[in-house]
Amino acid sequence: MCLFGVAGQGPVTALTPAVCQHVGVTMSETSPRLPHACASGRTPAPLRIGPLVVPTLVELAPMAGVTNASFRRLCREMAEAALPESLRPSCPGPLPTPDGGLLAPAGLYVTEMVTTRALVERNERTLAMVRTDPAERVRSIQLYGVDPATVGAAVRILVEEDLADHIDLNFGCPVPKVTRKGGGAALPWKRDLLAAILTEAVRASEAAVRAVGRARQVPVTMKMRLGIDEEHETFLDAARAADNAGIAAVALHARSARQHYSGQARWKEIARLKEATDLPVLGNGDVWLGDDAVRMMEATGCDGVVVGRGCQGRPWLFADIVSAMHGSPARTRPDLDAVIEVIRRHGRMLAEEMGEDRGVRDLRKHVGWYLKGYPVGGAARADLMGIRSLDELDAGLARMRSRLPEVVDYPGDIVEGPRGRAGSPKTPRLPDGWLDSPTLDAAHREMLSQAESDVSGG
Repeated sequence: MCLFGVAGQGPVTALTPAVCQHVGVTMSETSPRLPHACASGRTPAPLRIGPLVVPTLVELAPMAGVTNASFRRLCREMAEAALPESLRPSCPGPLPTPDGGLLAPAGLYVTEMVTTRALVERNERTLAMVRTDPAERVRSIQLYGVDPATVGAAVRILVEEDLADHIDLNFGCPVPKVTRKGGGAALPWKRDLLAAILTEAVRASEAAVRAVGRARQVPVTMKMRLGIDEEHETFLDAARAADNAGIAAVALHARSARQHYSGQARWKEIARLKEATDLPVLGNGDVWLGDDAVRMMEATGCDGVVVGRGCQGRPWLFADIVSAMHGSPARTRPDLDAVIEVIRRHGRMLAEEMGEDRGVRDLRKHVGWYLKGYPVGGAARADLMGIRSLDELDAGLARMRSRLPEVVDYPGDIVEGPRGRAGSPKTPRLPDGWLDSPTLDAAHREMLSQAESDVSGG
């Protein structure tokens, strides 16, 4: 474990060719320097989230089936390679600061969502999901829960058993099987329930820290959406509840549950939230490029950004965001050979994490994302979707490469826009009578006792 001092206003070091070669990407110096607060060539003042010191204001959003330990590490390593030299760590693992804090030099990288009930019941799969990579700087765990007592019990497990340095609560999931039982993005409509969950989570974290004598507090944050639809916004009331409960920061996906992932994120609502609360605010939605992250912060005044679908098949997006936030013009522009090397490394990391058979199967979806926009052909894509081992992965990539020109350049704009399935607006699935009152009645309270039983993510 290294002791790491937060540098002052130190000089920026660009992402060098040697660093790029290490992470398997090429670079371009063509991106303009943006008129951001840190575009002066000096490192911005770090954000504090409880004891966490975050000089680079970016967070990897939890994504089920995506943000396992291997993907988190890949994103974080690429981000750290792009840091100014004064912030770039030279050792793995936690980085305590002299004042008792914990440094996250390249941002926060959050686990897949896990359900509080499954954690409390010691579900084997869930316990595996919260056992993080020892190399992680900050162990950030996202919890989903609808019952204050169960959420509190899950928080106590994470804190007392030293499994987390940061706990995030999910109130943003728009998936019908979650919202139809009053969970996810539907839950903040019930203001009393939301306040009870937030209050109990913070209380449980603080009590557990005292009980076991941990060296630092474990901050609790929350992620939410604008609301259920345009007529039933919840984010401003939710932020007030968060502030009253002692939540350390809030993240806002600037879409409603009805929007799902369609249309454009409404960044102006992030600005409304920032004006309405003194809590740190992280913005989420439509960050596809490093420059988008800076534009969001400038347009909204938010303190940082959360990145989800934009990094699918593009873990180097975090390097671009780091460069943009620290005033460097360096941007990653990987040719096909660089992407192939990232795919191979990702496959080996997954195999080490979860075994070769499961790891290679998990990689398949990533391969499709990695190759988006590169002219490899449908037959090669189909071939790689059938891989069953690392040897088959290497052979499939070699066959694909042998049929292509000597140099296959970065495709440009085609890979720099929206990724994943945006879909179209969907009428949110809600419990009968859910919108009749912003307070919880007895019937809905009973229904919520079953809300976690079939939620994916643990």
